[in-house]
Amino acid sequence: MLNQVPALVDYDVAQDPALQAALSREGGAWAAAEVSELGVLAGAASTQDHARLANVNKPVLRTHDSRGHRIDEVDFHPSWHYLMSVAVGHGLHAAPWSEQRPGAHVARAAKFIVWTQAEAGHGCPVSMTYASVPAIRHAPELAASYVPLLAATSYDFGLRAPLGKAGLLAGMAMTEKQGGSDVRANTTTATPAGDGSYLLTGHKWFCSAPMCDLFLVLAQAPGGLTCFLLPRVLPDGSRNAMYIQRLKDKLGNTSNASSEVEYDQALAWPVGEPGRGVSTIINMVSATRLDCVLGSTAAVRQATVIAAHYAARRRSFGATLIDHPAMTEVIADLTLESEAATTLALRLAGAADRAARGDAAEAALLRVALPAAKYWVCKRTPMVTAEALECLGGNGYVEDYSPMPRLLRDAPLNSIWEGSGNVTALDVLRALTRAPDSADALLAELDLAASDPRISAATASLREQLKDLSERDARMLAGQITLTLQAALLARHAPPPVADAFIASRLGTTAIARPASGPAMPFGTLPGGLDIASILARSAVTSG
Repeated sequence: MLNQVPALVDYDVAQDPALQAALSREGGAWAAAEVSELGVLAGAASTQDHARLANVNKPVLRTHDSRGHRIDEVDFHPSWHYLMSVAVGHGLHAAPWSEQRPGAHVARAAKFIVWTQAEAGHGCPVSMTYASVPAIRHAPELAASYVPLLAATSYDFGLRAPLGKAGLLAGMAMTEKQGGSDVRANTTTATPAGDGSYLLTGHKWFCSAPMCDLFLVLAQAPGGLTCFLLPRVLPDGSRNAMYIQRLKDKLGNTSNASSEVEYDQALAWPVGEPGRGVSTIINMVSATRLDCVLGSTAAVRQATVIAAHYAARRRSFGATLIDHPAMTEVIADLTLESEAATTLALRLAGAADRAARGDAAEAALLRVALPAAKYWVCKRTPMVTAEALECLGGNGYVEDYSPMPRLLRDAPLNSIWEGSGNVTALDVLRALTRAPDSADALLAELDLAASDPRISAATASLREQLKDLSERDARMLAGQITLTLQAALLARHAPPPVADAFIASRLGTTAIARPASGPAMPFGTLPGGLDIASILARSAVTSG
């Protein structure tokens, strides 16, 4: 057997210099050993087999038991449970909310990036559980009962009374058939039961991970659209009136069960003020948007490393692929994309960590930079994965050759989840118009790299753009903000060859709205005169 590349297995996924540097810089250096431990697990051949099995053996809905009783349970392959137990055991779901140590959310973000490279689908309930805690804290009595169990590092699968379990997972249900992102058009109703609880009746078009223990649900109450906490199992052990109608047949994310559900007077408790459901649950959306950026960053890194590994070992026309100039440029360009995504993602995690501890300036930066990054990084991921897959030629298109087909199918999801492109781009405009301190925080962050004249020029261009905001330009503005912020962060923190190449290829010498190369061109069209060898070293890993 000649010229076949060994599978990329048994390597430390955390051997990512951009990730390690950002982890330390943003306050999570104390978690470096655990991040590396998780990296070794993620890269193990056995874990990759679990990932494959969890995806080829899709979840199965059982609406009734053998005697005709309605049970509404979803069966998962044992490999799904393995992946979940590792994620929960390492605190990726909600542990930072009980960890008072500065940098807890940064450490969790780094672990999420690393472990998502094992398999992305099971990250959905992990992410929603993480995001549920800030929302549930709007109801202190409920939070006192449930948050400690949500933060527990015990994966306790199965439908039982929540307070009798060793650990809990949480999901959410907002989207309905007629509304989509317009949740104010929801028709699910909530009727007061007379004891402080409510009875919910209606449907939800998307409810991912329906085997979670608790769900945050939006419903129309007498006071308006309100957020509710709905358990799958009631305190007395009986099943709540939440019925799974079917599982979605999806393009990707196949290990994760996404469902349609109906409620028939299902018991729930209000969370937050009546009529303020959107503002209550928006905290959850912010946290899950961060995970969209983290998950996409993981996919970009994984795709880049797989492509680099293959190109360094496959030979054609008398040389390894990566030694052919055209391929060299492609791998270097993908590496730049990964470096920028990772550096920005951990900066946002650092802002979230400091905002959680009361830093108003960091909260203001997060308010505008997070939706912008969610728009841009998640949009870039399908392009990166498609280019990386092509680096493997026909082998990249074969299901059992590498994870690349799965990565490509999964890649568009984070761009859709928690607000698709237009929704997040418009949220950038809302942040800039309704919270002027967000613009100030963004410009202050960019000014930290003003010693680089290219960053200074790009910041000046963006500053002018902020003076005339229009919905028509929302997508372009979100991209401008993200690219300029990535360039500024790399100018300050990345090795000069990486920073110079990114700035030259993404900002160029023209106005940022029409970059000279990079985002406006296919990957592999870098300008000349760059230190390509130093860039390629950033995506090289040791395996086997």
